[in-house]
Amino acid sequence: MITVQNTINASINKVWDFWTLPEHITKWSFASPDWHTPYAENDIKQGGKFKSTMAAKDGSMSFDFEGEYTFVEPNKTIKYVMADGRKVEINFKETLEGVEVTESFDPETQNPEEMQRGGWQAILDNFKSYVENN
Repeated sequence: MITVQNTINASINKVWDFWTLPEHITKWSFASPDWHTPYAENDIKQGGKFKSTMAAKDGSMSFDFEGEYTFVEPNKTIKYVMADGRKVEINFKETLEGVEVTESFDPETQNPEEMQRGGWQAILDNFKSYVENN
């Protein structure tokens, strides 16, 4: 598995809401400024499904990121399986510095692992910036 991590200077409730509510997901879930997430839906419960559309702002490319939750413990842990069968686990831990978000995922086979780590870390960094500035 590949792991990315960041600490967000905010309350656990704010971090959880901004991570899980579609109106917030569309504001941070992209790896670079030339991409965006124009659509997101999220049924955050075991057996619930999620889907977000990630798209290049110039319209040249887009894809749906989707899956099904296998475990949800609010404000603590989210586990899901992506549409391609890869597994993801996200842990939220309150610390003196804020909420530590640790995300581990099965790599795909088309791109180098460092590239995947960089992309997922960039999205997590966007999340941190969005939460701390809103």
